[in-house]
Amino acid sequence: MLNWLFDRKKTEELNLDHIGIDIHSHLLPGIDDGVETVEEAVAMVRKMQSLGYKKLVTTPHVMWDCYRNTPEIILSKVEQVRSACRDAGLVVELAAAAEYFIDEHFNEMLASGETILTLPGNRVLVELPYSTPLMNTSETLFSIIERGYQPILAHPERYTYFYSTPEVYRKLVDQGCELQLNILSLTTYYGENINRMAEWLLKNNLITFLGTDAHKMQHIDMIQRSNRKNWISDYPFQNTKLLNIPE
Repeated sequence: MLNWLFDRKKTEELNLDHIGIDIHSHLLPGIDDGVETVEEAVAMVRKMQSLGYKKLVTTPHVMWDCYRNTPEIILSKVEQVRSACRDAGLVVELAAAAEYFIDEHFNEMLASGETILTLPGNRVLVELPYSTPLMNTSETLFSIIERGYQPILAHPERYTYFYSTPEVYRKLVDQGCELQLNILSLTTYYGENINRMAEWLLKNNLITFLGTDAHKMQHIDMIQRSNRKNWISDYPFQNTKLLNIPE
Protein backbone atom coordinates (compact mmCIF):
# COMPACT_ATOMS: atom_id res chain seq x y z
CA MET A 1 0.00 0.00 0.00
CA LEU A 2 1.12 3.57 -0.69
CA ASN A 3 -0.65 5.10 2.30
CA TRP A 4 2.53 4.99 4.33
CA LEU A 5 3.70 7.82 2.13
CA PHE A 6 1.03 9.98 3.71
CA ASP A 7 0.63 8.46 7.15
CA ARG A 8 4.17 8.08 8.39
CA LYS A 9 5.95 10.84 10.33
CA LYS A 10 6.74 13.65 7.89
CA THR A 11 10.17 15.25 7.74
CA GLU A 12 10.18 17.26 4.51
CA GLU A 13 8.03 19.93 2.94
CA LEU A 14 6.06 18.69 -0.05
CA ASN A 15 7.40 20.15 -3.27
CA LEU A 16 5.70 19.42 -6.57
CA ASP A 17 7.98 21.43 -8.83
CA HIS A 18 9.05 18.20 -10.55
CA ILE A 19 5.39 17.76 -11.56
CA GLY A 20 5.33 21.35 -12.77
CA ILE A 21 1.85 21.57 -14.27
CA ASP A 22 -1.55 20.57 -12.98
CA ILE A 23 -3.95 19.57 -15.76
CA HIS A 24 -7.11 18.91 -13.74
CA SER A 25 -8.79 21.32 -11.36
CA HIS A 26 -11.94 23.35 -10.87
CA LEU A 27 -10.76 26.89 -10.12
CA LEU A 28 -13.27 29.02 -12.03
CA PRO A 29 -15.95 30.37 -9.70
CA GLY A 30 -19.62 29.72 -10.08
CA ILE A 31 -19.69 27.59 -13.24
CA ASP A 32 -19.48 24.05 -11.86
CA ASP A 33 -19.09 22.24 -8.53
CA GLY A 34 -15.70 23.84 -7.90
CA VAL A 35 -14.83 27.16 -6.27
CA GLU A 36 -17.58 29.68 -5.60
CA THR A 37 -15.76 33.03 -5.54
CA VAL A 38 -12.80 34.72 -7.19
CA GLU A 39 -11.24 35.16 -3.76
CA GLU A 40 -11.41 31.41 -3.14
CA ALA A 41 -9.87 30.78 -6.55
CA VAL A 42 -6.96 33.14 -5.84
CA ALA A 43 -6.35 31.50 -2.45
CA MET A 44 -6.20 28.07 -4.07
CA VAL A 45 -3.89 29.26 -6.83
CA ARG A 46 -1.62 30.80 -4.19
CA LYS A 47 -1.48 27.52 -2.28
CA MET A 48 -0.78 25.53 -5.46
CA GLN A 49 1.99 27.94 -6.41
CA SER A 50 3.52 27.43 -2.95
CA LEU A 51 3.55 23.67 -3.61
CA GLY A 52 5.76 24.21 -6.66
CA TYR A 53 3.33 24.29 -9.58
CA LYS A 54 4.48 26.52 -12.43
CA LYS A 55 1.33 26.27 -14.53
CA LEU A 56 -2.29 25.40 -13.85
CA VAL A 57 -4.67 24.43 -16.65
CA THR A 58 -7.99 24.46 -14.88
CA THR A 59 -10.72 22.25 -16.31
CA PRO A 60 -14.33 23.10 -15.46
CA HIS A 61 -16.95 20.49 -16.15
CA VAL A 62 -18.80 20.45 -19.45
CA MET A 63 -21.71 18.16 -18.65
CA TRP A 64 -24.79 19.19 -20.54
CA ASP A 65 -27.33 17.96 -17.98
CA CYS A 66 -25.67 20.02 -15.24
CA TYR A 67 -23.00 22.46 -16.44
CA ARG A 68 -23.58 23.93 -19.89
CA ASN A 69 -20.22 25.61 -20.10
CA THR A 70 -19.07 26.92 -23.47
CA PRO A 71 -15.59 28.07 -24.53
CA GLU A 72 -16.81 31.67 -24.24
CA ILE A 73 -17.97 31.20 -20.64
CA ILE A 74 -14.80 29.38 -19.61
CA LEU A 75 -12.32 31.74 -21.29
CA SER A 76 -14.07 34.81 -19.91
CA LYS A 77 -14.02 33.38 -16.42
CA VAL A 78 -10.37 32.32 -16.55
CA GLU A 79 -9.37 35.84 -17.60
CA GLN A 80 -11.20 37.17 -14.55
CA VAL A 81 -9.31 34.82 -12.22
CA ARG A 82 -6.03 35.41 -14.05
CA SER A 83 -6.37 39.16 -13.58
CA ALA A 84 -7.13 38.72 -9.88
CA CYS A 85 -4.07 36.47 -9.51
CA ARG A 86 -1.86 39.10 -11.16
CA ASP A 87 -3.24 41.75 -8.82
CA ALA A 88 -2.38 39.43 -5.91
CA GLY A 89 1.23 39.16 -7.11
CA LEU A 90 1.04 35.50 -8.12
CA VAL A 91 3.36 34.33 -10.90
CA VAL A 92 2.05 30.84 -11.64
CA GLU A 93 0.67 30.66 -15.19
CA LEU A 94 -3.08 30.08 -15.38
CA ALA A 95 -4.90 28.69 -18.41
CA ALA A 96 -8.13 26.81 -19.02
CA ALA A 97 -9.37 23.77 -20.88
CA ALA A 98 -12.34 21.64 -19.80
CA GLU A 99 -13.28 18.27 -18.37
CA TYR A 100 -15.74 16.89 -20.90
CA PHE A 101 -18.29 14.34 -19.77
CA ILE A 102 -18.76 11.86 -22.59
CA ASP A 103 -22.44 12.31 -23.36
CA GLU A 104 -24.55 12.96 -26.41
CA HIS A 105 -23.63 16.64 -26.43
CA PHE A 106 -19.90 15.87 -26.45
CA ASN A 107 -20.33 13.40 -29.29
CA GLU A 108 -22.25 16.04 -31.24
CA MET A 109 -19.43 18.53 -30.64
CA LEU A 110 -16.94 16.06 -32.03
CA ALA A 111 -19.06 15.25 -35.06
CA SER A 112 -19.80 18.88 -35.92
CA GLY A 113 -16.27 20.19 -35.39
CA GLU A 114 -17.26 22.63 -32.64
CA THR A 115 -14.47 24.24 -30.63
CA ILE A 116 -13.13 21.98 -27.91
CA LEU A 117 -10.87 23.45 -25.25
CA THR A 118 -7.66 21.46 -25.05
CA LEU A 119 -4.73 20.88 -22.76
CA PRO A 120 -1.16 21.28 -24.10
CA GLY A 121 -0.46 18.98 -27.03
CA ASN A 122 -4.08 19.11 -28.28
CA ARG A 123 -5.13 16.84 -25.43
CA VAL A 124 -8.77 16.53 -24.39
CA LEU A 125 -9.62 15.66 -20.79
CA VAL A 126 -12.70 13.44 -20.64
CA GLU A 127 -14.59 11.63 -17.93
CA LEU A 128 -16.96 8.68 -17.90
CA PRO A 129 -20.11 8.05 -15.85
CA TYR A 130 -19.37 6.83 -12.33
CA SER A 131 -22.21 4.36 -11.95
CA THR A 132 -22.93 2.83 -15.36
CA PRO A 133 -20.39 2.10 -18.09
CA LEU A 134 -20.80 3.46 -21.59
CA MET A 135 -21.60 0.78 -24.11
CA ASN A 136 -18.93 2.07 -26.47
CA THR A 137 -16.18 3.57 -24.32
CA SER A 138 -13.34 2.29 -26.48
CA GLU A 139 -14.97 3.42 -29.73
CA THR A 140 -15.73 6.89 -28.37
CA LEU A 141 -12.17 7.43 -27.18
CA PHE A 142 -10.85 6.23 -30.53
CA SER A 143 -13.16 8.70 -32.31
CA ILE A 144 -11.43 11.50 -30.40
CA ILE A 145 -8.10 10.33 -31.79
CA GLU A 146 -9.57 10.12 -35.30
CA ARG A 147 -10.41 13.81 -35.11
CA GLY A 148 -6.86 14.77 -34.26
CA TYR A 149 -7.06 15.01 -30.48
CA GLN A 150 -5.21 13.11 -27.77
CA PRO A 151 -7.69 11.82 -25.15
CA ILE A 152 -6.80 11.83 -21.48
CA LEU A 153 -9.16 9.82 -19.30
CA ALA A 154 -9.65 11.57 -15.96
CA HIS A 155 -9.33 9.58 -12.72
CA PRO A 156 -9.70 6.05 -14.17
CA GLU A 157 -9.26 4.64 -10.68
CA ARG A 158 -12.75 5.90 -9.78
CA TYR A 159 -14.75 3.93 -12.37
CA THR A 160 -15.66 1.01 -10.14
CA TYR A 161 -17.48 -0.96 -12.86
CA PHE A 162 -14.09 -1.68 -14.45
CA TYR A 163 -12.70 -3.27 -11.28
CA SER A 164 -13.69 -6.77 -12.33
CA THR A 165 -11.91 -6.34 -15.68
CA PRO A 166 -9.03 -3.93 -15.03
CA GLU A 167 -7.30 -5.02 -18.22
CA VAL A 168 -9.69 -2.67 -20.00
CA TYR A 169 -7.33 0.11 -18.95
CA ARG A 170 -4.42 -1.57 -20.71
CA LYS A 171 -6.56 -1.82 -23.83
CA LEU A 172 -7.38 1.87 -23.71
CA VAL A 173 -3.72 2.80 -23.27
CA ASP A 174 -2.71 0.51 -26.12
CA GLN A 175 -5.27 2.29 -28.31
CA GLY A 176 -3.65 5.65 -27.56
CA CYS A 177 -5.56 6.98 -24.54
CA GLU A 178 -3.57 8.55 -21.69
CA LEU A 179 -4.69 8.15 -18.08
CA GLN A 180 -4.65 10.80 -15.35
CA LEU A 181 -4.58 9.75 -11.69
CA ASN A 182 -5.85 11.94 -8.83
CA ILE A 183 -3.25 12.61 -6.15
CA LEU A 184 -5.76 11.98 -3.36
CA SER A 185 -6.44 8.52 -4.77
CA LEU A 186 -3.05 7.62 -3.29
CA THR A 187 -4.78 7.98 0.06
CA THR A 188 -8.12 6.54 1.16
CA TYR A 189 -9.84 9.92 0.64
CA TYR A 190 -12.16 8.44 -2.02
CA GLY A 191 -12.22 5.02 -0.36
CA GLU A 192 -10.00 1.98 0.03
CA ASN A 193 -11.08 0.32 -3.23
CA ILE A 194 -10.19 3.40 -5.25
CA ASN A 195 -6.85 3.55 -3.47
CA ARG A 196 -6.16 -0.08 -4.38
CA MET A 197 -7.06 0.52 -8.03
CA ALA A 198 -4.81 3.59 -8.12
CA GLU A 199 -1.93 1.47 -6.89
CA TRP A 200 -2.68 -1.26 -9.44
CA LEU A 201 -2.65 1.27 -12.27
CA LEU A 202 0.66 2.68 -11.06
CA LYS A 203 2.28 -0.72 -10.62
CA ASN A 204 1.23 -1.65 -14.17
CA ASN A 205 2.71 1.57 -15.60
CA LEU A 206 -0.61 2.72 -17.03
CA ILE A 207 -0.68 6.25 -15.58
CA THR A 208 0.73 9.13 -17.62
CA PHE A 209 -0.32 12.23 -15.64
CA LEU A 210 -0.98 13.15 -12.02
CA GLY A 211 -3.65 15.75 -11.24
CA THR A 212 -5.11 17.43 -8.19
CA ASP A 213 -8.76 17.45 -9.33
CA ALA A 214 -9.01 20.23 -6.76
CA HIS A 215 -12.53 21.55 -6.24
CA LYS A 216 -11.96 23.33 -2.93
CA MET A 217 -9.21 24.41 -0.58
CA GLN A 218 -9.65 21.25 1.49
CA HIS A 219 -8.30 19.19 -1.41
CA ILE A 220 -5.12 21.28 -1.63
CA ASP A 221 -4.71 21.24 2.15
CA MET A 222 -4.94 17.44 2.18
CA ILE A 223 -2.35 17.18 -0.60
CA GLN A 224 -0.08 19.55 1.28
CA ARG A 225 -0.40 17.50 4.45
CA SER A 226 1.11 14.53 2.65
CA ASN A 227 4.25 16.59 3.26
CA ARG A 228 6.77 14.33 1.48
CA LYS A 229 9.20 16.02 -0.86
CA ASN A 230 10.08 13.17 -3.21
CA TRP A 231 7.33 10.55 -3.07
CA ILE A 232 5.96 11.40 -6.53
CA SER A 233 9.37 11.11 -8.18
CA ASP A 234 9.27 7.32 -7.77
CA TYR A 235 6.84 7.19 -10.70
CA PRO A 236 7.36 8.37 -14.30
CA PHE A 237 4.55 10.92 -14.51
CA GLN A 238 4.83 13.03 -17.67
CA ASN A 239 3.32 16.30 -16.44
CA THR A 240 6.53 18.29 -16.73
CA LYS A 241 6.91 17.64 -20.44
CA LEU A 242 3.66 19.54 -21.06
CA LEU A 243 5.29 22.76 -19.88
CA ASN A 244 7.26 22.86 -23.12
CA ILE A 245 4.43 22.00 -25.53
CA PRO A 246 2.71 24.98 -27.20
CA GLU A 247 -1.00 25.48 -26.59
